Amino acid sequence: MTVVPPPRAASGALPVRLLTRVECGEELPALAWRAGAGWRMISSAVLGGGIGERAWVLNAQVSHGYRRTDPEAHLAGLAHDAGLCGPGVGLMTAADVRRYGHAHDGGVDAVATAGLGVRGWAAGPAPGSAAPPDPGTINIVVAVPAPLTDAALVNAVSTATEAKVQALLDSGYDCSGTPTDAICVAARTPRPGEHPDSFAGPRSLWGARLARAVHSAVRAAAE
Repeated sequence: MTVVPPPRAASGALPVRLLTRVECGEELPALAWRAGAGWRMISSAVLGGGIGERAWVLNAQVSHGYRRTDPEAHLAGLAHDAGLCGPGVGLMTAADVRRYGHAHDGGVDAVATAGLGVRGWAAGPAPGSAAPPDPGTINIVVAVPAPLTDAALVNAVSTATEAKVQALLDSGYDCSGTPTDAICVAARTPRPGEHPDSFAGPRSLWGARLARAVHSAVRAAAE
């Protein structure tokens, strides 16, 4: 992958870099965050999902006709090519990741990419499917510069999702998201003797900041 300068200033706890690669004759970008050591992440991502220590996050754009059946291996290969080492989180989307939204609130940083071509309400009448849906996707990555318990990390995902839906409605979209939305919330690993925060709901200290950052980032990406 080739590293190019980011299209806008990236500051705070979540400085992302824009990478480019060529696949099947098509130039495709990706966003990479080299978090380094000292971060615990919760994610719904296909690569590195769940809760655990993670050192990086990669949000890779793929073609709209994406048909590979090994997205985890594909993302692992892209991360290796980008020089991302150790355990990390890999997300993918068909949206243009160069048009990402980035917001900062009280130490919390959020980055969002938004592909809204296929969107709707979560509680819809259509039957579910065991097959993975096509990538379109709103991908959200959040960095909280404080330690959170496992329960608070789950709470943070809920808060970020609420803020995402609020941002979509405020942007004029009649939907709660897309069928493939994914999220990653990173929080600092507790230092010896440090007590992690137990709450990350929208009225908690870090949850309120997270909600505002996600809301602003999704609104910027959805424009």
